[in-house]
Amino acid sequence: MATTSHAQPAGSHGRRRTSHRRGGRPEAPARWERPALAAVLAVAALLYAWGIGHAAIHPYYSAAIRSMATSWRAFFFGGLDPSGSITLDKLPGAFWPEAAGVWLFGPHTWAAALPQVAEGVLTVWLLHRIVRGWAGPFAALVAALTLTFTPVTVVLNRATIPDTTLTLLLVAAAGALHKAARTERLLPLITCGIWVGLAFQAKMLQAWLVLPVFAVVHQITAPGTPLKRALRFLLGGAVALLVSCSWVLLAWATPAADRPYLDGTSNNNPFSLVFGYNGMSRFSSDPHAFGAVPGTAASRTTGNTGWGMLINHTVGPQVAWFLPLAVLAAVLGLVWRAREPRTDVLRAGFLLWGGWLAIHAVVFSVSNGNHPYYTAVIAPALAALAGGGLALFRSEYEAGGRRRIALPSAIVLTVAWALVLDWPTGFLSLLLLLAVILGMCAALGLWVLGPRASYRMVQGALAAGIAATLLVPVGWAVSCLDPLYAGASTSPTAGPVGKTYHRAVHNRSALRRVELDRPSSRDTALLDYLTAHRHGEKYLLATQAAYPAERLLRARSHPTLVMGGFTGKTPFPTARQLSTLVATHQLSYALLTPRRPATPATAWVKSHCTRIRSGAYGWRTRGSFALYRCGRQD
Repeated sequence: MATTSHAQPAGSHGRRRTSHRRGGRPEAPARWERPALAAVLAVAALLYAWGIGHAAIHPYYSAAIRSMATSWRAFFFGGLDPSGSITLDKLPGAFWPEAAGVWLFGPHTWAAALPQVAEGVLTVWLLHRIVRGWAGPFAALVAALTLTFTPVTVVLNRATIPDTTLTLLLVAAAGALHKAARTERLLPLITCGIWVGLAFQAKMLQAWLVLPVFAVVHQITAPGTPLKRALRFLLGGAVALLVSCSWVLLAWATPAADRPYLDGTSNNNPFSLVFGYNGMSRFSSDPHAFGAVPGTAASRTTGNTGWGMLINHTVGPQVAWFLPLAVLAAVLGLVWRAREPRTDVLRAGFLLWGGWLAIHAVVFSVSNGNHPYYTAVIAPALAALAGGGLALFRSEYEAGGRRRIALPSAIVLTVAWALVLDWPTGFLSLLLLLAVILGMCAALGLWVLGPRASYRMVQGALAAGIAATLLVPVGWAVSCLDPLYAGASTSPTAGPVGKTYHRAVHNRSALRRVELDRPSSRDTALLDYLTAHRHGEKYLLATQAAYPAERLLRARSHPTLVMGGFTGKTPFPTARQLSTLVATHQLSYALLTPRRPATPATAWVKSHCTRIRSGAYGWRTRGSFALYRCGRQD
């Protein structure tokens, strides 16, 4: 088979060609590659793990993580409390590593966040490996640096939110597809399907967004006849479907009495959880689609939607620093390689990563709303296109001709775009000025020197240009090490944007982080009171929705009946079920709050239970909670 030339052809200075035979192994790495990669990974690990003892763990997810670490039932089904009375409103797959960390190391904040750090570093390493096989070592190094310093990647890898796991698994799937596109082997497609299926366990339907892109890339670029290509991909797709639905099918086959109630559903059906509450209701105007319960403002943000969402003043600085470069690279990569053979590997890569970026941008734009951290999934595509694009432009620059203008133009474009993104906040004005000066000098140097100039001078100008494109996003990324610029633990954002930042400017107490095993004095007093007055009941107490339960479950792992689930609107337990639990001495206390919607169960508590004075359990003020004693009086 023919040798495919990548983005680093032999130049006039005798540089070594980077090439691969289709289906073969890449050439041995140059001496600089491994130290450079090790340095990038070390920086990534340091950046993601700095201050991990006070990581921005999600209050709802971290409560479940601690519960899952203490009970196999809660672990497998994603139970919010140790008894597994009700699940999270998500699939549990993304939280299994965090629960394992807490099980291994104890209920510490850093133990819950450590798997996120590892997943982030693994994603950088894996993307480097994939891009090196596609576009060469220079492209791989640029891609690894770009992903490492993407602000949303940094801030998310320091939290406990499923998108980090989703991104890692989808990058692994893309690597398997790259391999499948170079060979006629079935195993890479099967592996790709497995990775997509596991990604589904992390973020459900979002994992399937890449499948149309994968199908197009494989059908267009893989070797073999069209029928064989289609049959191979269908088999890989069947594997992806089977692995994706494995947990849902197991939960569906388990009798309702033997598993927790599935939060987010009105019918206790796992298909409603996935395809209704976390699926159709995100895109339709019907909040009850496919058996879902209506979401809350916290679970259904209405901002960051529409065709400009990727570049608005909040989301843009999180992820879009290399967006113009990525689009330029994808377009020119496809146009310049249009006359290459159908199986051209370099063009296949631009099609894959460009399609990944495009389909996510479209879906985010038409959804009901997005948290800024949702965009972390497009960071690998942007990084790969930035690396592959600069490598391609470098190759054309060294070849001479009219196309050599692309390299300095790409640097100028990226630095100018940084000016656009940073200008509304003026956050890093000095760093931005340095980036502009450095970028202009680099671009001018590349234009004046030309491909026949000294090799070291050209490489120096190129290195300065790459540094200029990275300076401002690095500043935004590093800023999140300061809690003032890290956003909310429920919606991490880097830099001086978002509601949490603006509140914290006037009130630093808004930056208070939740932690595992560190209850406040109020929580300790309430827990001590409930424990002292517990007489063998199954549940320590019942709470109105997850909001009152989260802080108590993070402090201690006690069985807690979470009425109404995350939103407070899930119809579990019914008033009759609650009455039975009280009558059979399985429950004696309930904690209600006006901050969550009333239900028949909470109405039953108010009409059948006795309210306890806050002073009895050590609270000087009642706040927004009210404790009730039900059934037996002591």
